[in-house]
Amino acid sequence: MLAALVCGALMQHAAAQDGPLTFAIVADALTRPADEAPVRHMLDEIAREHEVSFIVYDGNVKGPAEACRDKVYEARHDLLDASRTPLVLVPGQHDWADCGLAQAGGYDPVERLDFMRQLFFGDSNSLGTVSLSVTRESEVARFRPFRENVRWQAQGVAFIGINAPGPNNHYLTAGGRNGEYEDRSVANAFWLQHAAESARRSEQRALVVILQGDPDFARYERRDRFSWLRFTRSSQPHDGFVEFKRSLVKVAELFRGPVIVIHGSETPVPGGFRIDQPLRDEKGTVVGNLTRIAIALKKPQGQWLEVQTDPGWRPPFRLRVREMPARAGARSAEPAIETSEPTTTNPAPPQPRDDLPASLPVPPGLPPSTQPSQPSQPSLPPLLNPPQALPPMLPTPASGVQNGTYRGNPASAAEE
Repeated sequence: MLAALVCGALMQHAAAQDGPLTFAIVADALTRPADEAPVRHMLDEIAREHEVSFIVYDGNVKGPAEACRDKVYEARHDLLDASRTPLVLVPGQHDWADCGLAQAGGYDPVERLDFMRQLFFGDSNSLGTVSLSVTRESEVARFRPFRENVRWQAQGVAFIGINAPGPNNHYLTAGGRNGEYEDRSVANAFWLQHAAESARRSEQRALVVILQGDPDFARYERRDRFSWLRFTRSSQPHDGFVEFKRSLVKVAELFRGPVIVIHGSETPVPGGFRIDQPLRDEKGTVVGNLTRIAIALKKPQGQWLEVQTDPGWRPPFRLRVREMPARAGARSAEPAIETSEPTTTNPAPPQPRDDLPASLPVPPGLPPSTQPSQPSQPSLPPLLNPPQALPPMLPTPASGVQNGTYRGNPASAAEE
């Protein structure tokens, strides 16, 4: 009898692993104490979606006008840690970078970041009553303090969480060494390339990078070896994300499969999110296998971005904005595609957007997946133009890489 139960559980887990991977993105939801109750209800609603494997909270567990007191962080930690779905937190601008402002209490941002590291990122597990096992950068001796940078893998997709807050990656314009920014930039560059190499070696089919700050991809500073010879000073402030964008170019070249970058948007976005391919290398060529998803939810206390991915889909990701139901027991989803057609008495159910590039490359050594037969979905937006060419494969490093492990949500699949 016990053997039959174990066999059934293993078969159910294998079936869940074969299906699409679904996860949720929540961002900027906690700005004041009054937001705690609706966010708690939203997390409970997401937990009822048994197919959701985990939640990524993409920055800002407090608002810009809230003081950076210990009690505020402790209350938000307890709220997020009570999630019945595994929850991975990515630090944001208001969490620590803005703590030096008068409206936030005039705290030391670096000290507040250290406090967050101890409170939210103390071990190798995510938040939530059911935890997700992650690999932290603090496991590397050289980067022991940067425990907020994480990576994990799930159903052929590698995920990376990076501490890169808005509005300019906490780049300070005051004189002297910009120590916190410079040290973290080095750590972030190492972690991105380390995680990309790990994903390539383990033959992951896609790579997802998540950060809170908007990197401003339209701006890209090319390297100038003779800038020190010029006596004129540029009127444009330094781009605090320039090293991050250069690292993304290297990651796309190294991994060669689809690279998805998810971050918050500083400006409103129609439909709640925007999908495009804005990154260019130093030659001005579009990085064809990297796609950006910018998030700006209209009602962050009651909305989340649902992301589904399957290696057999082309493109492999589908997204839609989900919303808290208006009444008990109801389910609702905000359509992400605006239409001018008149409303009918029986409207068709909203369809997720899949306007990622149609021909993102498949990582080398993996057979191309065939498109499963699915019912057609009308009124989908046009696909982006596919990349023309990719850089040659880089040589494989000699050193091995320790990979993180993934434990799914038992609400959707039984543990092995």
